[in-house]
Amino acid sequence: MGVDDETLADINSWPQSDRFTPVERLGLQLADAMTSTPAEVPDELREQLLEHLTPTQLTELASAIAWENHRARLNRALGVREVGFSDGAFCVLPLRDDV
Repeated sequence: MGVDDETLADINSWPQSDRFTPVERLGLQLADAMTSTPAEVPDELREQLLEHLTPTQLTELASAIAWENHRARLNRALGVREVGFSDGAFCVLPLRDDV
């Protein structure tokens, strides 16, 4: 199952959007916490996630988030930019506070 364009477009406003389930919201909260600098994940968030996920599932989710964060930062450091492979699809960029 994929993510539809409307849901993808709401990713930057996920706390206010009604397109995400409670578990998805917790996952997005984890992603925000893990990709912030410094990365700090509150114990309460881990506990809330473990109400819905097994420890193995939480580990897999955190690993996927960490890998994507690593890849995004590596691409940025090396100057890798989009080259048009999406063919009409879009990739939501994070909101920036400094613009």
